Amino acid sequence: MEHFDVAIVGGGSAGLAALRQLSNLGKQAVLIEAGKTVGSKNISGGILYSKKLKNGKVYNVEDVYGKDFLSEAPIERLITKYILHATSKDKVFSIDLTRAHEYQANFGYSVLLNKLNSWFAKEAEESAEKQGGGIISGVHVQSLSWQHQQQQQQQNDRVIINTNELEEFEVKAIIAADGVNSEIAELTGIRHKFSPDELYQGVKVVVKLPEEIIEQRFQIGPNEGVAHLFAGDITMNHIGGGFVYTNRDTLSIGAVYHYDSLMENPTEPYVLVNTLLSNPMVREFIKDEVAIKEEIDKNLPKEEQLRTRFAVSKLIKTWEELRHTYYSPSGRAKLIENGKYKSSEEIKARLDFIHKELSSKYGTRFVTDYIELEYSAKLVPDGKRCRMKKPYYKNILFIGDAAGRGIFIGPRIEGLNVGIDDAVRAANAVARSIDRNNFSPNYMGEFYSQLVEDSPYTRDMKEIDKDYLKVFLDAAKDVPKDIVGSRYGMIFKLMSSGTFRGLAVGFANMLGYDRLLPLIESEETYVQVPIEIAEKLGSRVSSSYAPSIPTLAQRIARLKYDDDSVSHIKVLDPKSEFMKKMVILCPTKCYITENNKVMLQHEGCIECGTCAKDTEWRHPRGEKGINYQYG
Repeated sequence: MEHFDVAIVGGGSAGLAALRQLSNLGKQAVLIEAGKTVGSKNISGGILYSKKLKNGKVYNVEDVYGKDFLSEAPIERLITKYILHATSKDKVFSIDLTRAHEYQANFGYSVLLNKLNSWFAKEAEESAEKQGGGIISGVHVQSLSWQHQQQQQQQNDRVIINTNELEEFEVKAIIAADGVNSEIAELTGIRHKFSPDELYQGVKVVVKLPEEIIEQRFQIGPNEGVAHLFAGDITMNHIGGGFVYTNRDTLSIGAVYHYDSLMENPTEPYVLVNTLLSNPMVREFIKDEVAIKEEIDKNLPKEEQLRTRFAVSKLIKTWEELRHTYYSPSGRAKLIENGKYKSSEEIKARLDFIHKELSSKYGTRFVTDYIELEYSAKLVPDGKRCRMKKPYYKNILFIGDAAGRGIFIGPRIEGLNVGIDDAVRAANAVARSIDRNNFSPNYMGEFYSQLVEDSPYTRDMKEIDKDYLKVFLDAAKDVPKDIVGSRYGMIFKLMSSGTFRGLAVGFANMLGYDRLLPLIESEETYVQVPIEIAEKLGSRVSSSYAPSIPTLAQRIARLKYDDDSVSHIKVLDPKSEFMKKMVILCPTKCYITENNKVMLQHEGCIECGTCAKDTEWRHPRGEKGINYQYG
């Protein structure tokens, strides 16, 4: 049997940070990832933050990967604007929350996790191999067992890891970074499966849009980005909202709603994101020039029809690729450097020629529409409600989503940076235990638990930050208090006083989030108040076209799967009310009802875990299941 010091389960950004940190500390560690490649299972909204918090030290991404992270990593755009929109039909009222976004931040970059985690993996593996460790992808943990060892009056049980793909092996410690539906947590029984009131469900699409068109449309400079958040009628009466983030040459567009709210008022996830895409402001954000093939004359000989179809498809592909490259400064420079074209003008002339040939020779229409690249969904833990108070079991430490840790406070949404901070603290705790050969819960587990408790992020999950609240209230100062209703108008007015705000926040923190959440997170705050603000203060936004939104079947057909002959989901109670709601709430409609029983109808699962609570839910075996191209 092979032996390693540490195994990290899960190749997301948190797990990879733990591997890199352990390697930086000179410790041997292996990372096990179920996906075919690292990054293929990961999705995020998403913005990666680096923070400089006033009430303590946090470990940022550049602390793990070095000062050259910003110049070398495949990050998308530096978010320099952060805008909240209240919506009602075609009316929008906007509030600039950029100062809230920048609060105690070094930076916040939009990211796509397939690219970024692949880079993290390359960097982490190079370091790990120097210590005799590395990354093993395509491996799914099936079970754990403990081998008892007593050494110098210390209990150092070794963990034996059994997988579907490898011979079993032994480790001294495990860092569990296997996500919100952590199988390590379930195998150990350390915590319950997270319930709907502890989670958010996010659904997202990635939209293609050329680089310089993004910069022109969103009025940003090269490498700059903007985040747009939405509340009001686009929520369809759910607690949560929508977002649009600019990437380098794509947009991330999604809807994130409290799972409990969705359970009370079930709505298909794809309908929620479609509602956002149909908003006139968002329609104008995503629009582009799209080539539409005309029907080929059926009277032509079959061979001629085939030749024409092939020629048109090839030309459209060439036009799309060349156009995307033309609107990218680095893309144009590369074409000229490679000698394919002598100048930007020559590239434009070729682009126009193809456009004219498609239009005049083949009758191709060029219309205003949008191009969707990928559909995805995931569950996100609400750290205010579900963070593990003791994130360890024996010699296993839990980090990030697996430990139920994330920050959801109004427009402040952070997860990636929290997971990285957890990862460094876990790696430091494990390294200390290796040095002293003591992996007992009282030594390693309690030490890590205290490290996590000392993190400023934990404080943010427990208490209201009065300074952040002031920044948010200052941004909303122009909203008349009578519009937000008697209850919230009075709160806004009182909170404008620095003295009262400090006293009120202190009292609120004594009460705790549990008693405040029904007031803070309600249909009134996310739906009714934004609608009223938009109706009374908003400006009308018009859009000149209706987007051709893909059907769910079309979205699923575009995804890349490696189907597994063994189902990773087993319905436990096909008659439960929870499972009946899964017929609606599963993002890819994996369930149907027959004879009053809920059953799986297909395996087009994107592994979000929405159904995990009342199913025997496992991640697919190694290399099987969804393979995201963007994430």
